[in-house]
Amino acid sequence: ISKMNKDAQMRATINQKLIETGERERLKDLLRAKLIECGWKDQLKAHCKDVIKEKGLEHVTVDDLVAEITPKGRALVPDSVKKELLQRIRTFLAQHASL
Repeated sequence: ISKMNKDAQMRATINQKLIETGERERLKDLLRAKLIECGWKDQLKAHCKDVIKEKGLEHVTVDDLVAEITPKGRALVPDSVKKELLQRIRTFLAQHASL
């Protein structure tokens, strides 16, 4: 089995375990709360409004908007939030080392 297949298989296994234990939902809730707390949601909302104003409401589809704001949305996530989530995932994996 190639390394890419092994990596994909490992990700799928980890994701399944996250779902089964309910940890995936807890991580999503934590992420949602942290993004609201740091102002990310408001920043992205403002960016959406700017894009719509710039292009005109009748000329913007949801797909256009998603394509336009996704890179900025990812870039705006604070490093502290990324680090906290990564640490939570590492802790989870350490507790479920049998994966």
